[in-house]
Amino acid sequence: MTEDKGIPAYNEEQIQVLEGLEPVQRRPGMYIGSTGPRGLHHLVYEVVDNSVDEALAGACDRIDVVIHADASVTVRDNGRGIPVGIHASQGRPALEVVMTTLHAGGKFDGASYKVSGGLHGVGVSVVNALSEWLEALVERDGGMFRQRYERGTPVTDVVRVGPSSRTGTTVSFRPDPKVFETLDFSFETLSQRLRELGFLNRGLTIDLKDERSGQGVVYCYDGGLAAFVTYLNENRTVLTAPIHFEQEREGVVVDVALQYNDGYVESIFSFANNINTEEGGSHLSGFKSALTRVINDYARRNNLLKKAEVTLSGEDVREGLAAVISVKLREPQFEGQTKTRLGNSEVRGIVESSVGEGLSTFLEENPSVARVAVEKALQASRSREAARKARELTRRKTALDSGSLPGKLAD
Repeated sequence: MTEDKGIPAYNEEQIQVLEGLEPVQRRPGMYIGSTGPRGLHHLVYEVVDNSVDEALAGACDRIDVVIHADASVTVRDNGRGIPVGIHASQGRPALEVVMTTLHAGGKFDGASYKVSGGLHGVGVSVVNALSEWLEALVERDGGMFRQRYERGTPVTDVVRVGPSSRTGTTVSFRPDPKVFETLDFSFETLSQRLRELGFLNRGLTIDLKDERSGQGVVYCYDGGLAAFVTYLNENRTVLTAPIHFEQEREGVVVDVALQYNDGYVESIFSFANNINTEEGGSHLSGFKSALTRVINDYARRNNLLKKAEVTLSGEDVREGLAAVISVKLREPQFEGQTKTRLGNSEVRGIVESSVGEGLSTFLEENPSVARVAVEKALQASRSREAARKARELTRRKTALDSGSLPGKLAD
């Protein structure tokens, strides 16, 4: 009856089951955000994040990233190397399982990686699915092993190509031009993300080279997040030295750095297990709450607030602030595969108490810095109040200048 009305048939024959990597190839946006420049660069981030997870495990201290002239990219690390032995339940080499199977990886049991950005076991297999070709070269167990894939399908076996005394993984891939709108990698976009990872992982060396232009840069920062906020305020007049503290509570490492400048814009970056949570989440909420509470408490205790200025708002205390919040935890709950927001509700309280304690201690020990921070917030509060009164006055005049009021009521 439905077909007679021009409505397509819908029965059991229309129910499809996508196998292997086909879901990624059919709906790439679900896994990498888009098929535009953002998704293109996300492929590199997924591979690099695996190498950074090796660094978090203490097994890697160098990552090399090369953009080649043919729009392919190589990411190399000196970590432990992806296992190449036969996987017991799959009957295939572990390398092939990792590269061709969604939700397969070493980050589920919490043993091989106590903390990692990769959680779902889909990162590198998604890159494989969306690449015209991908080659994996693994060095471990005294040998060098290679396997090649085309659009996610293995075209060679895992082959031992020679001896090696080193360990590590090298992944080279060329994004599929049939999937992506452009294959033009931006050196600036990649360098920005790799610089972040350099700041977030003290002592890790990240080398980026672009064979198309000959550009190259090496990131390695021993100053950690304090160096990060100094970089954020590079072209601004700073009002305080970097404020930096790190604590571990309930298995969560909270690392925070902040510094005030004479500007009016806040620059706050939040990270969870090295993943840039662009949309924030529970860790950012905890930081903001603690910052507002601590600045207000300090101002009240030291009689820096007048009666008319009862409370400083969150906007007031964040004006001219550059800050970086980084948390590392065992079971982060990201919203979606692109991981732009952290969802763990318990992290808010942990970050709030850690920042509250760390910042309170710092302000008590550094009263000159504390007074600068409070005065900056007070200026913002006064400006906001003056702007509010000006708006109200303007609205009142506009309402009374209508000309339709009786003479005695005219302004």
